[in-house]
Amino acid sequence: MRLENKVAIITGAGSGIGRETALLFAKEGAKVALVGRTVEKLEEVCQEIIENGGKAIFKSGDVSRREDVDEIVNKVMNEFGRIDILVNNAGVSKDALVTKMTKEQWNGVINVDLTGAFNCIQAAVDIMINQGSGVIINASSISGIYGNIGQVNYASAKAGLIGMTKTLAKELGKKGIRVNAVAPGFTVTPMTSTMPEKILTMMKEKIPLHRLAEPIDIAYAYLYLASDEARYVNGAVLCVDGGLTI
Repeated sequence: MRLENKVAIITGAGSGIGRETALLFAKEGAKVALVGRTVEKLEEVCQEIIENGGKAIFKSGDVSRREDVDEIVNKVMNEFGRIDILVNNAGVSKDALVTKMTKEQWNGVINVDLTGAFNCIQAAVDIMINQGSGVIINASSISGIYGNIGQVNYASAKAGLIGMTKTLAKELGKKGIRVNAVAPGFTVTPMTSTMPEKILTMMKEKIPLHRLAEPIDIAYAYLYLASDEARYVNGAVLCVDGGLTI
């Protein structure tokens, strides 16, 4: 039970990587607060955790809206009384070449992927400071390190999360709070499910492990960084990409 009695907030918890992370953290003993936009999906994950003997609550909301985030944090504090782990996993993609990208596509991704993480951190960080401990994990991407055609908005947001992670690791380390990022490679999620099979096959051929990541592969990386096994890991960006960026 690597997270026994820890309280974890996981955004984007209704599906994909967030869902697997919530289930894994609960299995490892954490009390889990699920955050997302779709009530039905959150309810389903929450029920699965409870049926398996875990503890979970959920709150729907949009992380790009600070008032929604404040409501989420207040509910967690009322239910569990503390926040030990924040996983900023929520993200969207709206791909287009820069010559065709609309303002809505740009703002839509930046507001959720980057500003959403900032909102969650700012809402929770004073609680962690008062506790004298905490772990913040930001979901970046290899696109934020190396760029990707058609993803200037997404890559910019994910690169921004790396800068945020490194800055906050310096600001908050002395307060007992560790801040790290995970940079997944291509992962089997709703985001990739709409991609043409030809593109997915081409991706697999470039990856030394010859497969896309499963959501649980990323969840295990979150688990490591959230656990005391990573107690001296701060300001790191952990690439989980099957060797794609070697």
